[in-house]
Amino acid sequence: MPTQESLIPLSGWRRRLYIVIYEADTRAGRIFDMALTTAILISVACVMLESVASIRQRYGTLLTVLDWLFTVLFTVEYALRLICVHKPMRYVKSFFGVIDLLSVLPLYLGLLIPESRFLADVRILRLLRMFRILKLSRHLGEAAQLQKALLASRRKITVFLVTVVLLVIVLGTLMYVIEGPEHGFTSIPISIYWAIVTLTTVGFGDITPKTPMGQALASLVMITGYGIIAVPTGIVSAEIARAVPEPADNRSATRLCPHCFSEGHDWDARFCKHCGGQLPRPAKDRVS
Repeated sequence: MPTQESLIPLSGWRRRLYIVIYEADTRAGRIFDMALTTAILISVACVMLESVASIRQRYGTLLTVLDWLFTVLFTVEYALRLICVHKPMRYVKSFFGVIDLLSVLPLYLGLLIPESRFLADVRILRLLRMFRILKLSRHLGEAAQLQKALLASRRKITVFLVTVVLLVIVLGTLMYVIEGPEHGFTSIPISIYWAIVTLTTVGFGDITPKTPMGQALASLVMITGYGIIAVPTGIVSAEIARAVPEPADNRSATRLCPHCFSEGHDWDARFCKHCGGQLPRPAKDRVS
């Protein structure tokens, strides 16, 4: 729970900055979010183009300058996000806080490990904010239902995965005994790798059984693989069907608490329903 001091509402330039950066229901906030989204897309495109040798040889300097320009821009934006909230470390540890930090680190790490700069493509994950920016509250609700279904079925899925692991160990060992090193199954771990690839119906073909008994076992594994695919799908589908959708209300997908960073507050809410912190009043230029 936030301290009494942290519950003091934002005021002055911090409140205005908070509304622009975190609220997508104002004209200024919408412009900021769309400009940030455009910058993310361009920066990711630059990283991708830089990985192409012919483009890098011709436009390498320009792409490097753009990479640093966007990195500095995102660094400043990250710092502003920390400035206009009550507890910066809470934001740093949040999901979007981690994504924002990872989006600026690769290029700095590239000074020590050159190839790590291409990890800047993780910035594309920042586009998850588009669900809030575009007010896709219906999709957010469906995502929440899917999350609840996955959590509700985690024990069944765990049992299923353990069973699959035991199955591939047994099948891999059997194939090692049947085929042996002379047919490419040089060890039990290699045979288990074959069993995983075959059971998941990927079938790379780098290792294949040559004896009739091995081929019969492989056929059984492939047929079993099709049946196994349906098991986790059925488990999650049953939990989704069991879930009751929440009725539509006047909650906003963009109102974010500056104390605990929770969402889903009513348009006219003055206090966070999770931590009790006071919410900034919505600006008058709210975009409907």
